[in-house]
Amino acid sequence: MYRPRVIPCLLLKDKGLVKTIKFKDPTYVGDPINAVKIFNDAKADELVFLDITATQENRITDIEVIRNIGEEAFMPFAVGGGINNLEHVMQLISAGAEKVVINTAAVNNPSLLTEASKIYGRQSIIASIDVKREGGAFAVYTHSGGVKSPMNAMEAAQAAEEAGAGEIMINSIDRDGTQEGYDIELVKLISDSVNIPVIAVGGAGDFDHFADAVHNGGASAVAAGSLFVFIGRKRAVLINYPDSDELQEMFTDE
Repeated sequence: MYRPRVIPCLLLKDKGLVKTIKFKDPTYVGDPINAVKIFNDAKADELVFLDITATQENRITDIEVIRNIGEEAFMPFAVGGGINNLEHVMQLISAGAEKVVINTAAVNNPSLLTEASKIYGRQSIIASIDVKREGGAFAVYTHSGGVKSPMNAMEAAQAAEEAGAGEIMINSIDRDGTQEGYDIELVKLISDSVNIPVIAVGGAGDFDHFADAVHNGGASAVAAGSLFVFIGRKRAVLINYPDSDELQEMFTDE
């Protein structure tokens, strides 16, 4: 029976795992390899690693870190952060990543999506779009939320699909780390605007939020950070992932 993918989205900074709230105040939560081992045991569907300072520092994620993750991970994983040319894509995929996540360049240089998808296949290319609500509009931001794009969210998603992206990861900056639930209006807008899979991320606080994004937002997959690295109101660090029965049950309509 088909089940949407449930994906831990893990943030990297200085070779460690961190978690942000609304893209600010990164808090260290552990070692990425230890997290991978736990997600291996839990049989996670796949993983996403995003280096949150790579673009500002004009680099990609440390290749040795990605190679170590690739040697340890039993599941497919994607890597993003600072990717702005084909050499970067080649380096990350050669290091073990099955997919790359392209954010700033997806908006500013969509031809990279075209070139990369021709070489590695659309299934290997995820266009990530970071969005803030501004009045009644969904504004797109690049450079880890630091630079506003002239495009809105729907325009950016449609342009990425046309350029060659195989998936869209739509991220609500306003909901990031809040665990208040996805921005369902945003997720649905993007899901209705493109014909490729949409991954919802930003705001998941419980399993009901996953089902909401799929059933009401039209997402093909759901991703989360805080839900998989914290537990309890005091946000104690505990890497976790639902078991197979929980995964199947959370998407089953009553």
